[in-house]
Amino acid sequence: MDLKHLILMSVLTTAGCSSSHRGGELPFDDYPVCRGEWEEMLYSPSSTRFSLWAPTAQEVRVLLYEEGQGGSAYTMIRMEEGDDGMWKAEADGDLNGKFYTFNVKVGDVWLGDTPGLKAKAVGVNGNRAAILDMDATDPEGWEDDRRPAMQAFSDMVIYEMHHRDFSIDTVSGIKHRGKFLALAEQGTATYLGEKTGIGHLKELGVTHVQLLPSFDFATVDETRLDVPQYNWGYDPKNYNVPEGSYSTDPYRPDVRIREFKQMVMALHRAGIRVIMDVVYNHTASAEGSNFERTVPGYFYRHTEDGKLADASGCGNETASERAMMRRFMIESACHWASEYHIDGFRFDLMAIHDIETMKEIRAALDKIDPTIYIGGEGWAAEAPQLPEERLALKKNIARMPGIAAFSDEFRDSLRGAWGDDSKGAFLVGLEGFSEGLKFGLAGGVAHPQVEADSAGGPLRDWAGQPSQLISYMSCHDDLCIADRLSATLPDASADERTALMKLGMTAVLASQGIPFIFAGDEVMRSKFGVANSYASPDSINAIDWRNKTAHRDLFDYTCGLIAMRKAHPAFRMGDAERVRRHLKFLDTPSDNVVAFRIEGNPCGDAWANVTVALNAGASPAAVEVPEGEYRVVCRDGKIDAAAGLGMVKGNVLAVSPHSALIVHQ
Repeated sequence: MDLKHLILMSVLTTAGCSSSHRGGELPFDDYPVCRGEWEEMLYSPSSTRFSLWAPTAQEVRVLLYEEGQGGSAYTMIRMEEGDDGMWKAEADGDLNGKFYTFNVKVGDVWLGDTPGLKAKAVGVNGNRAAILDMDATDPEGWEDDRRPAMQAFSDMVIYEMHHRDFSIDTVSGIKHRGKFLALAEQGTATYLGEKTGIGHLKELGVTHVQLLPSFDFATVDETRLDVPQYNWGYDPKNYNVPEGSYSTDPYRPDVRIREFKQMVMALHRAGIRVIMDVVYNHTASAEGSNFERTVPGYFYRHTEDGKLADASGCGNETASERAMMRRFMIESACHWASEYHIDGFRFDLMAIHDIETMKEIRAALDKIDPTIYIGGEGWAAEAPQLPEERLALKKNIARMPGIAAFSDEFRDSLRGAWGDDSKGAFLVGLEGFSEGLKFGLAGGVAHPQVEADSAGGPLRDWAGQPSQLISYMSCHDDLCIADRLSATLPDASADERTALMKLGMTAVLASQGIPFIFAGDEVMRSKFGVANSYASPDSINAIDWRNKTAHRDLFDYTCGLIAMRKAHPAFRMGDAERVRRHLKFLDTPSDNVVAFRIEGNPCGDAWANVTVALNAGASPAAVEVPEGEYRVVCRDGKIDAAAGLGMVKGNVLAVSPHSALIVHQ
């Protein structure tokens, strides 16, 4: 019996429920692997070539359509089986503007139409792939687009946003509200003159915007954009195509592609790089997915009893360790980096993926540009179907150079643990969380002054380099920080919460890790107490741009912190040994005060002996320092890194309650 029939028997008897060899089944690891080019559609004016990797198929067809939805196929082409499980066909003539689907027959059953695994252009709602010349989608000036200069990952300041949240408010003054083009408009402002859109980002000073999922996802009906619809986009449908609801015309395949490129180009011209949130760990559903309608069972992990594994908490988990899923992920990331000039990737539930796949993605992106960033969540919703030592878990990050992970230790030590919004931590003056704070301030690397555990739970120095730790206190997931402070301190005044917000921002932006800000936190954004707002209306999710006027003081303070960090490499040393050698934690009068000194002037900084003190307590704190004269640049909720806020002499720094003090020599 040949390999083809062994594979087919495996599919017919078990639907591919395990990657191990059980009961005579052919393991998924023995499926043929495509070694050559893997392009499902190659267009030229004279002909279009189609190919599909479907090693278990008995037959494969390509169906051609005039439109992206509705109507019947005007022709059907039978594909021929080639090497390595690839099926091929060619259609003569100029098919530019037509649409196509594949249909695969397995076990005498036609699985149903699919745009394929690697469609790069689709019609409305992504059910049919489109035939077009990708070069024709480039906006004017695209060939001159360049990534903004960046020396090291430690230089980054990330700003996470959702397309719709950031621009949908009518006060924003943005024409293309909720669209890709909102980030390409220039000179937008509120009626009070406050900058919005790309002008706001430039004013804030961030180096990277991190976009929530922007590929084609399943839950927004692109034919009904007259009806308000909302989703974060963690329900992938077509991984290599921009989401149509963020374009001005989802029916035209070229429009969403061109407008996405216009957005990237505008951000690049503003000096801002673009990170894309990618969700390779699961699909919107397994049943009926492009994966399952092409090679049933192969792209997903299963439990021992044959059921779909669910480490994502979304009904399925993909199998990154399998050769063609690994190749799919690598080539998808490279497609976004090359075709769309994307500058970085945030991997959703990265710990579902295996270490080797993540390292190969890093290596492939290095060949394009080694400054392309990779970061992700170093955890999963449930235990994945691989041993821990093979998974891209947070604790294994040191084994993946050039890849970062979010520090929930730092987050929880600042604001309180996930799952109980009433409980605070360091920011609200509680003791027992200083070690978690120190852990994050040191960038998560082994440091002789950071203890093994704290009230927030055991600590592990998992980062090999400080740029492998993402320091943050809130993100799209869970309560934004203003709402968390309101839940934790319901009786606190607005001024008190603003002071604590400033204190938290100081900790994040003074960390040796990569600082990360959730969009709107800099203007005291509220989601009105809704944590998991993935499908909440605009009234919950939209950034209220009037807040920029109401909380201008907080915004200016955040701008000052970012400017200080960018100007002074002492805050971003970028090397574990340098951090251990120069960053020294100081004795403080209580556990709700943390202070550190960056001794000397590492990295050639013009500031020497930078000292940062964070006082979360309700009383003034005295922190002892070496005798000397110090210039104050941050005090009592004010910051001026250029001119300073005065001088202090002696060996004691007086730090006001609920505030940060930053001085240097």
